[in-house]
Amino acid sequence: MRVPKAALWSVAAALVVTTAGCGSTPETVAASPDRGTIGIAMPTTKSARWVGDGDSMVKQFQQLGYRTDLQYAQDDVQAQVSSLEKMIEAGDKALVIGAIDGTALKSVLSKAAAAKIPVISYDRLIRDSSDVSYYASFDNFKVGVLQATAIVDALGPGEHTVELFAGSADDNNAKFFFDGAMSVLGKEISSGRLEVRSGQTAFAKVTTQRWDGAVAKKRMQALLAGPYKQTRVDAVLSPYDGISRGILEALQEAGYGQGGPALPVVTGQDAELESVKLIASGSQTETVYKDTRELAKVAVQMTNSLLTGGEPEVNDTKQYDNGVKVVPAFLLQPVNVDKSNYERVLVDGGYYTAAQLAG
Repeated sequence: MRVPKAALWSVAAALVVTTAGCGSTPETVAASPDRGTIGIAMPTTKSARWVGDGDSMVKQFQQLGYRTDLQYAQDDVQAQVSSLEKMIEAGDKALVIGAIDGTALKSVLSKAAAAKIPVISYDRLIRDSSDVSYYASFDNFKVGVLQATAIVDALGPGEHTVELFAGSADDNNAKFFFDGAMSVLGKEISSGRLEVRSGQTAFAKVTTQRWDGAVAKKRMQALLAGPYKQTRVDAVLSPYDGISRGILEALQEAGYGQGGPALPVVTGQDAELESVKLIASGSQTETVYKDTRELAKVAVQMTNSLLTGGEPEVNDTKQYDNGVKVVPAFLLQPVNVDKSNYERVLVDGGYYTAAQLAG
């Protein structure tokens, strides 16, 4: 992965390394000079990746002498708005936001702009606002391409069935993931090599509100009781590991993988620990690994650059139109992970330990 040159800042500016919790009170560290507080608004603690993202940013900001106010809104849009309002009122120097609903922050961001507080949109693009300074994310279209390619490669030649799941409709990334996947699967469906027996191929028909695995499980159960009651499903496009686990629960409860039909190809994203264990056991086929430690580093460097008179490094100025402006972005590269490489990528890369995967 390409890391901005500004990574050198953390070496020059690191003073004290401390650990901060995820509570509601800003953490104070022994750093000099005191550069003020950075507000970090993350969507939920229900997904391990968001907890890791928050912790990584807290540590890195504190190394640079900033205090942090890390807040999780537990997928409650109004709670996130309220948190941001408090951060603005408290005079936070900058806001880093992993939005719950990317379309619901226009009003609160206008308050941030009035207070001259820059905003970094973190992983999920904030829409319909001109008050977003920069965007830090991964190549989201490529995530979908990797997932779809894994399906095609695993199925091999011949005709097969597939069902499609997408993420939450209020998350801008969900459409990028889906479009990336359909750039590959669409051709296979049009040719007849892949069949979607439900007929549900439009993004609006396959979204999963709040990326909720329970919602995905319920839909998978309906598919198994309907178009797949008399036949098997060979593959399921899942955009996220939490959704994948819900899908796999429905499949296993219907008899797949338990002396009945073999489990279908099931994709995922985020390399969550429980899903990597499923990959190791052969239940889940793949996941897309996004090293959020590096993403946190990009967001911290963007923020620090803005606050110290620099210009954040970007590598995309075309893709991310939020409906009002094209938001300059730095995109990191996602990595396909399956049973053949999870140890090399995730354990040798220091993301997990062998003991964690064995536990």
